Amino acid sequence: MDLAEALREADLGARSLTLEITESTMIYDPPAAAETLGGLRDMGVGIALDDFGTGYSSFSRLKDLHANYLKLDPSFDAGLGRDPYASKLSLGIITLARFLRMGVIAEGVETIKQLARLRILRCDLAQGYHLCRPLSTTAISEYLATNL
Repeated sequence: MDLAEALREADLGARSLTLEITESTMIYDPPAAAETLGGLRDMGVGIALDDFGTGYSSFSRLKDLHANYLKLDPSFDAGLGRDPYASKLSLGIITLARFLRMGVIAEGVETIKQLARLRILRCDLAQGYHLCRPLSTTAISEYLATNL
């Protein structure tokens, strides 16, 4: 079954799905990866480039990856409030994403201080234990029913 079939079977629109893709998956065949990601994005599926800046980053390829989001690695936002370079690096990545018309998702947000600093830096989205611990399928349904 391909992704389009799975979305139809689940009665979900492609825009309700965002796939996280790590940079390292694209180093072996960048043109093929760019073509696949472009096709997914054309379907309406969101693409989040995970672990940005920690692996084999290539700014020249970034424009070809068709990502909707860059995911700010926890190693950058963990130092927010303590390490002045952490804020500068985070701001740089957020600014780069803005110029490329991408959103930014901060990973590993564990404190209210981190979240506050990310808001100041105008980060779009955040995920981490401060916001919610991982949940089972049943618990997710209950959480969404209670909190939406």
